[in-house]
Formats: sequence, C-alpha cells, structure tokens
Amino acid sequence: MSQQGEKPAAHEDDWWRKLYDETAPDTGPSSAPDSLDDRFDSVSDTVSEAVEPESEREPEPLPEVRPDPRTAWDPYREQAPPSEEPARKPEPERKPESEREPEPVPVATQAAVPGPRNTVFPAPWESPAGPPGPRTFAVPKPPEPEPPPAPLTPPAAGPVTAPDPVALHELPPDWAASDAPADGGGGARPLVGHLGDRPPTYEAEPAALPAATSENLDALVPDTVLDGARYGTYTLRAASVRGDSARFRGEPRRDALLTARFGAAESALVLVAVAGGVRGGEGAHLAAADACRWIGGAVARSHARLSEDIRAGRRADLKSGLHRLTDRTYGKLRARAAELGLEPGEYTTSLRCLLLSADPDCRTRVFFGVGSGGLFRLRDGLWQDLEPVIPEQAASGVSEEGPDGDRLTMDLQITTPPSPYSDGPAPPPAELFRFRASVARPGDTLLLCSNGFAEPMRGEPELPDELAERWGPPGPPGLPAFLADTQLRIKGYADDRTCAAVWEA
Repeated sequence: MSQQGEKPAAHEDDWWRKLYDETAPDTGPSSAPDSLDDRFDSVSDTVSEAVEPESEREPEPLPEVRPDPRTAWDPYREQAPPSEEPARKPEPERKPESEREPEPVPVATQAAVPGPRNTVFPAPWESPAGPPGPRTFAVPKPPEPEPPPAPLTPPAAGPVTAPDPVALHELPPDWAASDAPADGGGGARPLVGHLGDRPPTYEAEPAALPAATSENLDALVPDTVLDGARYGTYTLRAASVRGDSARFRGEPRRDALLTARFGAAESALVLVAVAGGVRGGEGAHLAAADACRWIGGAVARSHARLSEDIRAGRRADLKSGLHRLTDRTYGKLRARAAELGLEPGEYTTSLRCLLLSADPDCRTRVFFGVGSGGLFRLRDGLWQDLEPVIPEQAASGVSEEGPDGDRLTMDLQITTPPSPYSDGPAPPPAELFRFRASVARPGDTLLLCSNGFAEPMRGEPELPDELAERWGPPGPPGLPAFLADTQLRIKGYADDRTCAAVWEA
C-alpha cells in the first residue's frame, strides 16, 4: 500500500521495468510512433485496461519482492508485488548501432540529467488537465471534526452556535497600543517619558554595551536591575538603571543594588543596600558591588541581634553596631584598593542601607550609610527631605532633630565603643556615618536613592511633583510601572539611577 493509502496495480512496476529493461535487445526501426509521449500514452492505456476496481479485485498472495533500484528515487512509491504480465507487443527489427537514433531518456533517470526538460508532467497531487487517467496517488480525506462535548447543564432554548475557532487566536489590531496591562494592574503599558520642555540629548533606551574580554566576564553588570517584595505592612520596590551617558558611551553601570532577606517568619530582616561608585573611576562598579556584598555579609552574620534590637527599639545599640559594620566594610575597600595598586579614593563608593523588619507589629525603619545620596519621605502628598545638608564647618558628633523626633546623626573621626555585632578591634573610621531610625505611618512612602536620583529630586521640582502623583493613593505600582517612573528623564541629569521605595499600608 502506498503512503497515501491506495494499493497500486500489482503489475505496474513489473511492466514498467520490462519496458525500460536495459538488458532487452534493441528493437530497431518500426513504423509505429515511438516518441516519449507515445510510449507514455501506451503505458497509460495498458494500465487502465489492466487495473480492476479495488472493490471487485480478489486478494492474491504476496510473493517475495526485491526492490528495483531504478524506482528508488520516488519517495512516494512503494514496491508492489508482481502480477500477471500483459501481452508484450512484437518487437520491431533492431537497427545497427551506427544507424540507430538516440533513445529518449527514461522518466526515472531524467531527473538526474542536467539541462532543461521538454516534457512536464503534473505533480502527483495535482488533478490532470486532460481526460481522466489512472490515479497513482490517493488524496487523503480531511479529518472529520469531533463532536462538541455535551454541556453540563441543559442548554437554553433557541439555536446553539459554536464559537469561531479563528476568533480565539486573533490579536488586537495594535498590540503595543492596546489596553492590555503590562504591570499587573489595570493600566496600559508604561512608557519612559521626560519632564521639561524637551527630552534629553541621549536616547531613552540602551545603545552600546560595555567592552568585554575573556578575563572580565565575571565583572560585567547588567544595564538594569529590578526587584520587589512585600512583608508585614510594607511593599518594597527597588531598581538600578544605567544612566543615559553611560548607555551612550558603552560604560558599565557604576551603581550597585542589593536586596536580601535574612531569617524567617516575624524575626526576618530585609536589607536594601544602594552603592554608587565614584565618577571616572576605572573600577567604580566593582567597588560598589564589593561594598554591597560586604555589608550584606556583615548584616547576615548579625541579623538575629539586629532584628531583636529593631523590634525592641534599642536605638543606641543599633547606631553603634551598624557604625562598626560600616567601618569594617570601608576598611575592606581600602585593603582592596591597596591590592590593586590604587589610591583609597580611587576604589571607594557611597553606601546607603535600609533595614526593615518583617514583623507586622514593627514599623521602625532604620537607615544608615556613608557618602552622597538621598533619603526622602512622601507623607500627605508632600515630600520631606530627611537628610538635611550639614554645613562644612560642623563639628564632630553633630546631631540634628528631625520631624517627629527622628534623629539624623553624623560622626566624623570618632572612635565608637565595641560593637555587639562584631568581634575584634574596629578600624579607624574615614567617612561620615549617617544613621536614622524613624517610625512609619500608614500611607507613607520612604525613598532611598543614590546621588544620581537624589540630585534631580532636590534640583528639579517637576520630578518630586510627578512622583507624588504617581506614588500616592491607591498604592504601590507594579514592577514595570515603577521602573518607568524611576526613569523619568530630565535634561542635564544623565547619571545612573538607583532607588528603593517602601509603601506603608
């Protein structure tokens, strides 16, 4: 049986082989027409006379069949068992080879002969143009559709129409402009916009990638990092994006972001660390990554005690302990700079951190860090800068009262008492240490950010106004929308942007 489900005539292949058998003697000249078309017509007439309808044909045994290599080129043909041979026509006299005309090339070998083909036969799946002849390829019947499943409930009165299956796969006419939400909410796809009269000079999307070699693959950083979580009464969103200038020049993102949870259940502690490498430093992105990794390891080793102090409100212990952990982190940065043969100022970074308890009954939010950046709070529709600028002539140990009794403490070159979170002597501090512990209210939004985001927040009123409208009620945005919000572009601000926002329920 052929691959199309039709049984070919039993004698067809054998008759064809007899007709083009190379071992048969040449018949010589003949008065009968002997062109290729004439031979094809003769074959068709003989086959049509010999083939009986399949329904009237009696089954016959199948002897062993050996495949004919001359018909192996046809992928659709199966070897058929031999049958009774039709009566052979008398062969005409054979001419001498010198007077013989060239024979036409058989159809089975014509495909391998280069050059144009004079005779074109229709494809097996095409209907013949002339009078109907023998079919050698069966046309498969289309599958019958399966009956629809019986409804679980009795159908309502009236005609029942089946849904159009094509309509199930139709896409909106303009998918990019459709109302399909992309941030998990009910809004349209968030887009990166700009504030001001005109957009910045650089493009809004990444252009060039940083240069890479076989030795620095482990030091590559992605263009964008996005994260989020929800614990207790707050929702966290965090993002770090390469600045427009770095995207255009193919420089790596100098900012680093770390979000981590230590512990479980109500005693769990969430750390958010934001680091910004110095501008122009060759290894600025590596220093920022090292600072986040080392402060994260220090907090991880002391997270049980830190979580207990935050829930108990031990402000003094928290301040001294976190100061010591921060100093040890910067001591490692100075040691790393010496290993690389760099000055300490060439391999350093700003570091700002938030500690958040997973206990729903604890609303104490702890901030600490060193270097430039910003700490803001959105309350009742207005932004508050929780990090007032300290005059340069401020004496060591300056302490300022913030709103609601919150304290912002800065220590300069002060040796602190031994920390309950680490062992061994503390290295001498070399940077300003900032600490603040405050109690959040329902509806507050706390924003921690690197200098690349803090500068436009303080220098361009349009940005805090726009974010106050976007980040107010009804609640925190989804991750894609938050990323688009942090990338609101303003002409003149092209540095990396890293921020973490905490919405209080």
